[in-house]
Amino acid sequence: MYYIYILFSETADKFYAGYTQSPKERLLKHNQQEDFNTFTRKFRPWKMAALFEVSIDKNLAIQIERFIKKQKSRKFIEMLCDENSQFSGILAQLVRVPKLRD
Repeated sequence: MYYIYILFSETADKFYAGYTQSPKERLLKHNQQEDFNTFTRKFRPWKMAALFEVSIDKNLAIQIERFIKKQKSRKFIEMLCDENSQFSGILAQLVRVPKLRD
């Protein structure tokens, strides 16, 4: 299963969206791995703000991740993180996963 995740850095007040098959491991990499993505490394620590099941199809997960990133909108990301939000269009297939425990 592929997931879309949204991370939040309280220290930098920034969001980051991505896709993965292993949400817990991916969060650890964003927070600990030294030779990892320079954007997320600069704004550590990150917390999981939202997590969604997408599909077993990697291409669909990539498509949705790109759609989210193309919005370039903090309000859009905050809407995704809001547990009361209802999605339509390409986002209608997202299934919210309960928050991960640290």
